[in-house]
Amino acid sequence: METTTYTIDATDKALGRLASEVAALLNAKNSVNFVKNRVADVKVTVVNASKVKVTGNKMKESVHKSYSGYPGGLKERSLSYVVEKKGYGDLIKHAVKGMLPKNKLQDIRLKNLTVEE
Repeated sequence: METTTYTIDATDKALGRLASEVAALLNAKNSVNFVKNRVADVKVTVVNASKVKVTGNKMKESVHKSYSGYPGGLKERSLSYVVEKKGYGDLIKHAVKGMLPKNKLQDIRLKNLTVEE
């Protein structure tokens, strides 16, 4: 079985719309051979991640959460802080992860995603 590669240009695309498009491709929903319990041979590359469109006051007001699993381990950071420290790639990966099914295949599918600033 061959690997299908997709390249998506993030220039002037809204973050959520881009993430839902990438999640559908990683799930292989557009494929004739779609099976929900198997990871498809799909590689998705997002280019120009730094040109993604984040509208309104979301950079300051929207919250990026990460939980360590320990009591008091919830970290809430604004999107502007995440972009400053880790870049737009982490922002896109976090959005795509939220749109993938919550099962054992989620992390495997996320490894097929590469984001280029």
